[in-house]
Amino acid sequence: MGPAPAGAKHRAAAGDPEVMELALEDTRQEGKKEYSKKCTLVGSPMESLLQPVKLSQAELYKEPTNEELNRLRETESLFHSSLLRLQVEELLKEVRLSEKKKERIDAFLREVNQRVLKVPSTPKTQLTDQTWLPAGVRVPLHQVPYTVKGSFCFLPPAQVTVVGSYLLGTCVRPDINVDMAVTMPKELLQDKDGLNQRYFRKRALYLAQLAHHLGQDPFFGSVRFSYTNGCHLKPSLLLRPHGKDERLVTVRLHPCPPPDFFRLCRLLPSKNNVRSAWYRGQSPPGDGSPEPPTPHYNTWVLQDMALESHVQLLSTVLGSALGLKDGVALLKVWLRQRELDKGLGGFSGFLVSMLVAFLVSTRKIHTTMSGYQVLRSVLQFLATTDLTVNGISLCLSSDPSLPALADFHQAFSVVFLDSSGCLNLCADVTASTYHQVQHEARLSMALLDSRADDGFQFLLMTPKPVIRAFDHVLHLHPLSRLQAACHRLKLWPELQDLGGDYVSAALGSLTTLLEQGLGSRLHLLAHSRPPVLEWDISQDPPKHRDSGTLTLGLLLRPEGLTSVLELGPEANQPEAADFRQFWGFRSELRRFQDGAIREAVVWEAASMAQKRLIPHQVVTHLLALHADIPDTCVHYVGGLLDALIQSPKETSSTGEEALAAAVRCYDDLSRLLWGLEGLPLTVSAVQGAHPVLRYTEVFPPTPVWPAYSFYDHLREQASLLPRPDKPCPAYVEPMTVVCHLEGSGQWPQDAEAIRRVRAAFQLRLAELLTQQHGLQCRATAMHTDVLKDGFVFRIRVAYQREPQILKEMRSSEGMISLRDTPASLRLERDTRQLPLLTSALHGLQQQHPAFSGVARLAKRWVRAQLLGEGLTDESLDLVVAALFLHPEPFTPPSSPQVGFLRFLLLISTFDWKNNPLIVNLNNELTVEEEVEIRSGFLAARRQLPVMVILTPQDRKNSVWTQDGPSPQILQQLVVLAAEALPVLEKQLMDPRGPGDIRTVFRPPLDMYDVLIRLSPRHIPRHRQAVDSPAASFCRGLLNEPGPSSLMPVLGYDPPQLYLAQLREAFGDLALFFYDQHGGEVIGVLWKPTSFQPQPFKASNTKGHMVVSQSGELVMVPNVEAILEDFAILGEGLVQAVEARSERWTV
Repeated sequence: MGPAPAGAKHRAAAGDPEVMELALEDTRQEGKKEYSKKCTLVGSPMESLLQPVKLSQAELYKEPTNEELNRLRETESLFHSSLLRLQVEELLKEVRLSEKKKERIDAFLREVNQRVLKVPSTPKTQLTDQTWLPAGVRVPLHQVPYTVKGSFCFLPPAQVTVVGSYLLGTCVRPDINVDMAVTMPKELLQDKDGLNQRYFRKRALYLAQLAHHLGQDPFFGSVRFSYTNGCHLKPSLLLRPHGKDERLVTVRLHPCPPPDFFRLCRLLPSKNNVRSAWYRGQSPPGDGSPEPPTPHYNTWVLQDMALESHVQLLSTVLGSALGLKDGVALLKVWLRQRELDKGLGGFSGFLVSMLVAFLVSTRKIHTTMSGYQVLRSVLQFLATTDLTVNGISLCLSSDPSLPALADFHQAFSVVFLDSSGCLNLCADVTASTYHQVQHEARLSMALLDSRADDGFQFLLMTPKPVIRAFDHVLHLHPLSRLQAACHRLKLWPELQDLGGDYVSAALGSLTTLLEQGLGSRLHLLAHSRPPVLEWDISQDPPKHRDSGTLTLGLLLRPEGLTSVLELGPEANQPEAADFRQFWGFRSELRRFQDGAIREAVVWEAASMAQKRLIPHQVVTHLLALHADIPDTCVHYVGGLLDALIQSPKETSSTGEEALAAAVRCYDDLSRLLWGLEGLPLTVSAVQGAHPVLRYTEVFPPTPVWPAYSFYDHLREQASLLPRPDKPCPAYVEPMTVVCHLEGSGQWPQDAEAIRRVRAAFQLRLAELLTQQHGLQCRATAMHTDVLKDGFVFRIRVAYQREPQILKEMRSSEGMISLRDTPASLRLERDTRQLPLLTSALHGLQQQHPAFSGVARLAKRWVRAQLLGEGLTDESLDLVVAALFLHPEPFTPPSSPQVGFLRFLLLISTFDWKNNPLIVNLNNELTVEEEVEIRSGFLAARRQLPVMVILTPQDRKNSVWTQDGPSPQILQQLVVLAAEALPVLEKQLMDPRGPGDIRTVFRPPLDMYDVLIRLSPRHIPRHRQAVDSPAASFCRGLLNEPGPSSLMPVLGYDPPQLYLAQLREAFGDLALFFYDQHGGEVIGVLWKPTSFQPQPFKASNTKGHMVVSQSGELVMVPNVEAILEDFAILGEGLVQAVEARSERWTV
């Protein structure tokens, strides 16, 4: 028997109509497969489709119980749909702790309590004398300056209490952290310990002694240090159980002073508790100027004093109100998915809990509300309340000695006071973070108000990492450069207040600087700091420069993004000096058309790609000018993928200008067609029907002037013919234009007669365009090719009633009925639906300038994976359009980079089996119509293709995916997208540079049974390859038109012609995959069904050989002969046929 591919029994023949399994078991799980693994299909053809539940007559009309009626009433009043209620309840089950785990955690906490209380005392020493510390433990604090007054001795804690979300029942999985307040005895502290970090030094030494003794206890699996919410002055001790429970829980020990130990009046935001003479080593100035206040330092002391009072307040408010607790848990999930709750300056779960308490106190939330209603109420409050302008307070006291909200606004960006009226709970939250919270809350409220069925998925189940949520991202690395920035920006008071944390000190000034510089280009600026990791108790604490990378995300406004001019005040205005100081040498005086002489900044950007990256120029200029941060320390991620859609000769543009030039030429041709004289019928409409005319052609055409030396000239036909002794000439694809003629009673009613009349119109059109406008034309019965300004257009004359006439079926009795036929469907698609789609997507490009770049990157990636044949241009354009028309939970992309990431996300996570992708072009569909479309989809699912994309003009049939992809191709696409997304995101988030950005565009070739290597000499689009060759062959193009321009050779692509021959000859035996953009390899997969022995038939011996099996003559594929035929068919084009013999079994 001839060789057969390994695993043939497990692989279905992709593309076979009888094998239409919907092979999307679970795209998220499939994404975890190896990048190059071949997909297998299991299960019944329509496995896991949503099916209606069948009920008996008695069950169907049974009266509802009281419990069911109450539940329905609750659902109607507390949720907006039963589905949402079920989804919320399931999520809460997932994130809540089970009772069994609670019991194990409680037992661990009791043991921790007993062991902490038994830690022995130490003798009294000076704070600077730390020789008593055991050798295996280090102080978890940077003691700078080292010299400080005071003494220290360790005494067992006065009490150890559980505080935080675990006690309140609002902690959420998967990471369970339990906070324990370790109250230090009064004898340990002195009244003036609030000064000059004495309290924080004693706190750190206290932790060091605890760490030493608990670290020797075999009961604990690990004992490590970390920072509390990223604050470098407040380390905490992390304890984890031993053995199999090591990941069960992390207990965080927080030393704190006794309640009310420090006087509140000394810790107000206007007070100073870090003396300049001590911190800077300088004597105070003799002019009597006051010490700078230290509001953050004071707040951190107050936070430790208020741990227990905050827990008591939350316990009183939440109490037995299960809905409030559910709401807090949902809000924590919401924050976590948006990465808003981590590190110093994050909007933590504790803040959300206190915000719920505030809204309960102001009666905006009631204790009887459901978790979903609490979530809505808090998001509504955040979306409409700006705490950076109008702070809020839990304090009910009218004591005049308490500071006013205005005092806190002077010291902090965001203000939310606790019940004491002295502690700002949002002291560490930056204005940027709060504005990001507000932005996300507004998006979430819009999503909830839309009442979309997938709102829950977008709201609480979709992660929004920085690289995916923001258009451009920049990394500042190394962080040590921010130390120089603090000096340049004169931030000594901030450094003094923050204990030397120069990253936090510089952050506010840098974000303000960039927000001012980016101005109307910027919608939102956010920052992300990786939380400081844990460290061993025997190691020194990590330094500020070791805390990773400072990442800034820029959400851009498309309307102001591409402006090259920053317009300043008139030269004689007082603001002109400020403008010059802000922009430095970039500012210059310019005279404008209205005669005004103004200060202005002009950025260098010629192409649209360069204009999109003007924020890069702004950022690097301002950081270097004002903060001493050189551009080598700013890694800007905004246009790294542009190289993949740049033409080989144009490295500064991504093709928008070439596309615009082609569209302008099309517009000129349209006007010529409208004005033609001598046609029997006037032109009623001219519509584009080509990707170029909707700005989505991967590599846009350029004017073509062929060099005649590359061709043989057929003078009698005024045509060119490629010469075999020359490299393959440049590929020229005509742009399709549909020309509709007016209706007339003179049109025949017979399909064949209509075709003949259309052919006459095509010939007449060519004559008139040549006579009246001197255009080179070539007419055929189906179309007229027109050469204009180096671009070739293919004009198709259309008659609006022809599709209907093709549908007419005449019975034997003479009755006429209408029935769709392949010819009528194809004609209707090409002459009506495709021009409408092209027009709608052209309009989308005008609204969202990034649409073109995203669509072209998406197509480039799909084709680079050798899957381009399975997905049409139109289907991929519609998938990308969905990212702009239905961007939830994001905003529409303003850069090709982020749009491409979201394309990979959509492909890999969308439930193609059970949902249609509805693309609401021009917002024509109402909510009710979308519901009706979904219902129709479920009813007709078995008759629809595996990938269903519906539009307002195509509500039932998914016209653009009828011919593909097959289930196997779609499954492969889903897996590849799921693998590519994390790889690409990791590359873009690497502060040292992305490395080879083309990695995810290279196809996995090890999955193919045979590889056919092609000669670059005969690949006309060789320079468009992912890895563009350093040198390629000349393709016979001139830079300007010659003396007599003839029609170039159209659509001549030898690899595509060879592919067509392969599919025609061997399509029943194998599948063929190729990247039309310069691919040098054709991948071949054998169809498993073709290797099953077939009965001998003399008429079906092509590619087979006869063997004897069990005494009978049967036919099996003759693989060796087939491979030889591959090479013979492609003689001159094929360099080698590489058989992957290790993948076969004989």
